[in-house]
Amino acid sequence: MSYNLLRITSLLFFFLMGHVGGCKDGLIDHKSQKRSDTAEAHIWWNSSGLINDTIQNVIDDKLPIADPYVLYHQGTYYAYGTRLEGFEVYESNDLKKWRRHQKLALSPNDSWGNRWFWAPEVYYIRSKNKFFMFYSVDEHICVAHADSPYGPFTQEDKSPIISDKAIDTHVFIDHDGTPYLYFVRFTEGNVIWVAEMTDDLKSVKPHSLRKCISADEPWERIQGRVAEGPSVLKHRGIYYMLYSANHFESKDYGVGYATSVSPIGPWKKYSGNPILRRDKPAASGRVGTGHGAPFVDAEGKYKYIYHVHASEQKVGPRESYINDMEITSDGVVRIFGEAIRPVVIP
Repeated sequence: MSYNLLRITSLLFFFLMGHVGGCKDGLIDHKSQKRSDTAEAHIWWNSSGLINDTIQNVIDDKLPIADPYVLYHQGTYYAYGTRLEGFEVYESNDLKKWRRHQKLALSPNDSWGNRWFWAPEVYYIRSKNKFFMFYSVDEHICVAHADSPYGPFTQEDKSPIISDKAIDTHVFIDHDGTPYLYFVRFTEGNVIWVAEMTDDLKSVKPHSLRKCISADEPWERIQGRVAEGPSVLKHRGIYYMLYSANHFESKDYGVGYATSVSPIGPWKKYSGNPILRRDKPAASGRVGTGHGAPFVDAEGKYKYIYHVHASEQKVGPRESYINDMEITSDGVVRIFGEAIRPVVIP
C-alpha cells in the first residue's frame, strides 16, 4: 500500500491536515549518493492520513524507496518509488550500487496533484521516442512525459486519467500493440482493475473496464482487504499478473500471482500463493515484503524488486531489495535466491 513520507528539516514538527515492469515479450523497450550525513526526522502516514510510525532519525545508505520500480534502458538501471513531494530517480550499472540524481524526476509543480506521490512506473515507448511515467498522486492516477529517464517529467494535461479515486498504475502493451492500464480502485477494499488505453496513452476506454483481482483468499486477508501493486507480463502465450495482498503495514504483506489467456482476464490465482512473504526463503525473515515489479536485467533474466519494512517493530522507513525471478518450464513463477540489498553511494 502506498503511503507517503514527510521530511522535516528541523526538530520541530507539526501535523498536516488531510491524508517490467511490463513484459519481456511485449512492445515496451526495457533495454534501450549516499544520503546526507545530517539526520532527518521522518513522519510516516497511512492512506487515512494517520501517523503509522514513530518519528526517527535516519542515517543510512539503503535505497530508501517504497513501491519500487526499475527501468533498464541502454545499459543503465533507473529506480523510482514512493516519496512525499515528487519523485526521485536513482541509477545503477550493477543493481548493487546506486546514485541519486540531484534533481527530481517529477516535481509537484509539473503534476496535477501536489501530495501523496505514490508508486511511479516509467516506460520508454519506442514508437513515440518518449519516456512515460504513470503514477498516483492525491489518490488519482496520472501520466507525465519526458525525453530522458531522469526527467523532468511534465504532465501536459493537468488532469487525472480517470475521475474516480485510484492508485497503483501499471501499463502492459500486448504484441498486437494494444495498451492496457492496470490500477487499483477502492471498491470492496483495494481491487485491481484493467482498461484498454487510447493510442496516445493518456486515457482509457470506459467500456473496456474490467475487474481483475480482489482479496478473497485467506492469505490475502490477514490484515485488511487489499489486492494492489499489479504487474503484468506475457510468457509463452500466458499472461501473468503479480500483485500484493494484505495491508501494507502488515508483517504478512506478500506477493502472489494469477494467470490468464487474455490481458483482461478472467484471472486464475496460483494455488501456491503467496510466492514472496516473510515465511518464504527468498524473504530471509524480512517482513512487509511487497509492492514490487519484475524487470529484465542486462543478461536477459528476470529480477523482482520490492520493498520491506524497516524492522520487525517498525514499518518505515521502508527500503528496497532485489531477488532473482523465473517462470519455470511448467509455468510457475518463482522468486528465489539471495537478495541484493541496494545501497546508495555518493
